[in-house]
Amino acid sequence: MKNANVILSADELILSGEIYFPDDCSREYPAVCICHGIPAVPYNPDEKGGYAKLAARFCEAGFVSLIFNFRGAGPSQGNIDMVGWTHDLTAAIDFLNMLLEVNKKKICLLGSSGGAAVAVYVAAHDPRISAVATFACPAEFNFMADGRTADSMINGFREIGIIKDAGFPLSKEKWLEGFKTVMPLQYIEKIAPRPLLLVHGDGDETVPVEHAHRLYEKAGDPKTMVILQGAGHRLRHDERAVKAALDWITKVT
Repeated sequence: MKNANVILSADELILSGEIYFPDDCSREYPAVCICHGIPAVPYNPDEKGGYAKLAARFCEAGFVSLIFNFRGAGPSQGNIDMVGWTHDLTAAIDFLNMLLEVNKKKICLLGSSGGAAVAVYVAAHDPRISAVATFACPAEFNFMADGRTADSMINGFREIGIIKDAGFPLSKEKWLEGFKTVMPLQYIEKIAPRPLLLVHGDGDETVPVEHAHRLYEKAGDPKTMVILQGAGHRLRHDERAVKAALDWITKVT
């Protein structure tokens, strides 16, 4: 396995990423683009949140694996913006499509939480995606605003460091509207006839498990739902979730 740092560009912002290749690069491999969720704590360069391990796990199974930081997250430039995140993911897909080692007909997305929502939105609009797997995908983001004002959300994100610029956002209303724009419940059915996997924990304290049931009911076939007993929100750390996603993506590619 070989890995290298990569630089992506979206809307004139520089995004950091890392690509993993199987040792034998003489042929094409299916690819997995892994999309992280909305950070809950400040960025720590010494802690990669399990995403690097996840990418390595898929690479060992025979996938070209890409992880990257959406705008505002980690060392990437910019500020968290959900519509902007869809542009970032499109840039990542563009990058994978330029690689000789990637089978362009087998590019899969694996998204976690907010990153899963973005993955659903982008896949619904981009036929280059062959399959979508999600961890703890929200059906919508209304639950995030319950009892909170736009100011409190923005201040919280500013403390975490995913809003970096003092003058951002220029319009709070437009920024909040971005969460409605990428609402997975509106787009989940457009993934069909490409395969979809929904993995969720019934003990998820952040995105209640009923979100998975709502999405599954709305989605077209083929679709698979895995509910993990006792699992919380950070499914990338749950071996059952990782195995379910790896086995399923291997099967559908």
